[in-house]
Amino acid sequence: MKLYELSPAPNSNKKAYRKGRGAGSGNGKTSGKGHKGQNARSGGGVRPGFEGGQMPLYRRLPKRGFTNVFSTKYAVINIRDLEKRFENNATIDTQAIINSGLVKKVLAGIKLLGSGELSKKFNVTVAAFSKSAKEKIEKAGGRIEVE
Repeated sequence: MKLYELSPAPNSNKKAYRKGRGAGSGNGKTSGKGHKGQNARSGGGVRPGFEGGQMPLYRRLPKRGFTNVFSTKYAVINIRDLEKRFENNATIDTQAIINSGLVKKVLAGIKLLGSGELSKKFNVTVAAFSKSAKEKIEKAGGRIEVE
């Protein structure tokens, strides 16, 4: 096969649709915009959410809640996840957790939560711990460090 022998698959190439190019084009004269009115004008149409002057839905619904844009968002994992993935006496840090596939996006760091039981001894270094996670790691004989 040569480069000049290549051709696109049948019906994969569509001609560009050209509006307003005469009556024979099938879309001449008003170019699919009908006759007169706001939508027929250049720059015409209404903004998104406009309901013809009726109070729009986004204003009829009550405002609820609040989003704290200053909050610290951690990637969270549980003690039971460490139990499954790591050997006894392992040194676990952020990079080791990423390599193990427990976390894909680190965000502001990794927070360790205390869900599950721990029978192995770990030395853990992550950004944050819950109180129960800290207790369980120390009870199993491990050490904790905050990054």
